Amino acid sequence: MRALRLAAIVGSALVLSANAADELATGFLKPPPSARPWVYWFPLDGNISSNGITADLEAMARVGIGGVLYMETEQGTPRGPAAFGGPLWRNLFKHICAEAARLGLEVNMNNDAGWCGSGGPWITPELSMQRVVWAETNLTGPASFDGLLPQPRAVMNFYRDISVFAYPAPASNQPLPRLRGKSVQAREVTPLQANFPAWPAEAVTPRSSIIELTGRLGADGRLKWDVPAGRWTVLRMGHTTTGQNNHPAPIAGRGLECDKLSKEGAEAAFNGLMGRLIADNRLRAGEGRTLVATHIDSWEVGSQNWTPKFKEEFRRLRGYDPTPFLPVMTGRVVESLEVSERFLWDVRMTVNDLLVENYAGHFRALARRHGLRLSIEAYDAPCDDMTYGGRADEPMGEFWSWGKYGAAFSCTEMTSAAHVYGKRIIGAEAFTATDGERWLGHPGNIKDLGDWAFCEGINRFVFHRYALQPWTQPDRPPGISMGPWGLHYERTQTWWEQSRAWHEYLARCQFMLRQGLFSADLCFLTPENSPQRFSSPVKHGFDRPGYNFDGCTPEVVLTRMKTKDGRLVLPDGMSYRWLVLPRTPVMTPQLLRKIKELVADGATIVGTPPLKSPSLAGYPQCDQEVRRLAEELWGTEPAPEQITSRRYGKGRIFWGGEFRPLEVQAGELANPLSSAQWIWRAEGNPAATAPPGKRFFRRALVLETPAAIASAKLILTADNSFECWVNGRRAGGGDNFSHAYTMNVASMLKRGTNWITVAAVNATDAPNPAGLIGALVVKYSDGRSQVITTDSNWESAATQPPGWPLATAESELWQPVRVLGPLGMEPWGHIEPAAPATDPTPDIQILCRMLAAEGVPPDFASVVPASTQGLRYIHRIAGNIDIYFVANPNPQPIAAECSFRVTGKRPEFWEPDTGRMSFCAAYEFANGSTRLPLTLGPYGSVFVVFREKADTAGSRLASISFNGDGIWDASAPLKNEAATDNHARLTNRFTMAGWVRPAAATILLQETNGGVSGVSAMRNDAIYPPPGHEVYGDDAHAGCGIAAGTNGISVFEHSADYFAPVLVYPAELTNWTLVTVVYRDGQP
Repeated sequence: MRALRLAAIVGSALVLSANAADELATGFLKPPPSARPWVYWFPLDGNISSNGITADLEAMARVGIGGVLYMETEQGTPRGPAAFGGPLWRNLFKHICAEAARLGLEVNMNNDAGWCGSGGPWITPELSMQRVVWAETNLTGPASFDGLLPQPRAVMNFYRDISVFAYPAPASNQPLPRLRGKSVQAREVTPLQANFPAWPAEAVTPRSSIIELTGRLGADGRLKWDVPAGRWTVLRMGHTTTGQNNHPAPIAGRGLECDKLSKEGAEAAFNGLMGRLIADNRLRAGEGRTLVATHIDSWEVGSQNWTPKFKEEFRRLRGYDPTPFLPVMTGRVVESLEVSERFLWDVRMTVNDLLVENYAGHFRALARRHGLRLSIEAYDAPCDDMTYGGRADEPMGEFWSWGKYGAAFSCTEMTSAAHVYGKRIIGAEAFTATDGERWLGHPGNIKDLGDWAFCEGINRFVFHRYALQPWTQPDRPPGISMGPWGLHYERTQTWWEQSRAWHEYLARCQFMLRQGLFSADLCFLTPENSPQRFSSPVKHGFDRPGYNFDGCTPEVVLTRMKTKDGRLVLPDGMSYRWLVLPRTPVMTPQLLRKIKELVADGATIVGTPPLKSPSLAGYPQCDQEVRRLAEELWGTEPAPEQITSRRYGKGRIFWGGEFRPLEVQAGELANPLSSAQWIWRAEGNPAATAPPGKRFFRRALVLETPAAIASAKLILTADNSFECWVNGRRAGGGDNFSHAYTMNVASMLKRGTNWITVAAVNATDAPNPAGLIGALVVKYSDGRSQVITTDSNWESAATQPPGWPLATAESELWQPVRVLGPLGMEPWGHIEPAAPATDPTPDIQILCRMLAAEGVPPDFASVVPASTQGLRYIHRIAGNIDIYFVANPNPQPIAAECSFRVTGKRPEFWEPDTGRMSFCAAYEFANGSTRLPLTLGPYGSVFVVFREKADTAGSRLASISFNGDGIWDASAPLKNEAATDNHARLTNRFTMAGWVRPAAATILLQETNGGVSGVSAMRNDAIYPPPGHEVYGDDAHAGCGIAAGTNGISVFEHSADYFAPVLVYPAELTNWTLVTVVYRDGQP
């Protein structure tokens, strides 16, 4: 440590004086106001005063805040005098703009009240979000029918017809699997597949047998029709409002959410609030003024799958008439399962395209018409997140400080969207927190997380949150709060007046990280799918490897990407070495044609050929074209077992090995709940009104086969919530009856008698529907399977039985359950487990090894002492200047050897906390990179800037020694420590032990062996649980680790789509404590 510190001291002596003409250095030393961080400014339900506004804005300006994102919410605070949107409120908003102008601050106004969507009292049901509804009538012919068709269920008494169809009543009513997500009734990811199972012929409706009767339906809902011979089903389809409103909004600003698929809906939302505020503040609204932007925040308003012009828009976008296939949206299989699935893919993509074009795109056009820009937190909508984000002027992510790294995926998505769509500013709702924050957050304990966000690509922090403080003379600290949410980041904080240096640090970083272009080697193409997030190629942890990346949408490849000098280039200057294809078996001919063009012109792509098109457009010719194009690019041989390269035109293709497509297996499509029954305790009429409270259930089952259990999944849900145990061990729980929860319980089962016990809660304080439904699916190694469902064999108790949760003893408390009815019954409807999770993005570590084998050095590498985390980085290129930001994620000082993929330039250290700039004295060029020693303090950070041609070797230090001992030698190769095997040889029976003395608490979650609750939890890891699916190459294996805090111990297990606290032990740990975790037969 002393030695490398000496190197830093030698470098520091060479202080750089910035030339006035040097814009980069000048901007670093004194960042412009535009580089300052912002705050979310939350007034609470009309609690606003002119004096409070002035005091807040003056306090912000005083400490270096650059602007506010105004967002008014309702969080239980007593209602204030300024009703949202009323005359007093609008005058106060004028005061905000006037004071902000006086102080040099900018204002971004959320487009509605609350923190989600675009809605308000000005949105009528006709202009609100719409969804498809339907009702069926069974008729028998021959006969003449003249009667009223039942109207599908309407919300808020609003209903409009779409179409009426008749078709021969199918002998089987087996519905399409996972219809809610596939028809965009809900935002659920549907994995892409090329092969579909044979569907029962009696459940298929031939397209030729469907008769459209829309023209025969009167305005009053009366149908006149001569029914042909046989049994017929008449399907009346229409649309109604989803009933979603903007929330949590003050009552005066609350109303329906606008139709996100129509420009008329977007215009009604924009004009309802922003149009009025722009008119009120005409002289202060627009680029370069004060009111500079409007904002769309979190998507928390459900889904929609219709708009009045849907049919016309579908024909424009997909090229065929959707009308004959509309019954598929109700779960009917038309023509075949594959045809129906392709149509639903077209429906999802049409919803995606309309939302992106008519909502986000049109909202931006409306804003730009007035000189405003548009920022969007563009994720979790019923569309492709990055395409949605690409329509914003400023895409925004979010990251959580309490619940650390919560929503980290959104930062990865939005920075990628900004890079590939040419957006310079990438914002983030920064340091959001749960009520666990409790005024504990401060710059010192959030800086490392902020530096992570910078390394992820974020370059504008919008602190969440500053609650508007209406009181002055005197102030009333700690002041008004925003319910349980966010950092307490107001002028009433004890450290507020000392925070200017922190904000100057952030401003320097944000100024530098907006220069030039992001440097990345790899571009990961997302699937042609909707809705979807970009699945990061970083499969372990949150830090990026030495070869950086972006995600990229198919739209960008089709409309913005070209090949130049062997690189993939975009119009704004971004470029990449390789394009990595998603591991999906389908691709449209249009996209595959473009990829072929890129490769022919010299690009390198990585991936395996698609088999089909996902669309019904042009079917089946589209599949023929996909096969032809694939054979031209990849040849006709099967995918090789090992990664192999192939030449095509001027370019190359890597394929095979780990890049083979993922395929959803046909057997996974069946709903395991299809034969299950809803059950409850025999009291009242549970499907309508059951007494509130907790009820207990059990079922004994016998596993007699001698074969080993290959897998066992327990699928359950309950109205309203449940916890379940297998042989006394907690398996999991759930609190949303519209979703079936899947738990892996193979390790909990044994040969012979087993017990499943469930505690289910009927919530609220008045009688309401209650039910439990579930299935256990056991598969054996010999190919046999066993299914146990909820049925009359279960028992129930009103109070907790003896021995709970094992509860094997006989007791008079146990009584037979009441069977309520099958899956699909009212009031619960059709419920299914989520689709099997698939990750279409290849692991970036594979690509890193491939690039290294090609002789490409990493863009950045660091060697740090053992047991410490490697340094984080981001690299931007501004003309001929290379800018690296390097951050230490460790709470202790780090002396590291670093390598930067730059040669021939002299490195400089620019310190963002002080503004100090110095030359690096000890560095060397080797293997296409610059090597140098670097010392950073706890959570320290620095910019390493390469801009001037290096002097001759004689003017820099080649080696450093101290008291005769060698400290640093430029000629020594950079070596990483040998990787450990993560104890891969130890399975099922082992012991972990160690002494701990925690300095902080760790989260103690509820024990479970399912789900991913541990991923974003604030764990204090003593031993990080390695991802078992990577260590062992099999999703059936999990790695384990220990989190230790002052409040107790948690044992976590980690595998694909699995990161669970399997053992939780609360205890006060205030001194050195020996912790021992013993695993026996896979159980801790």
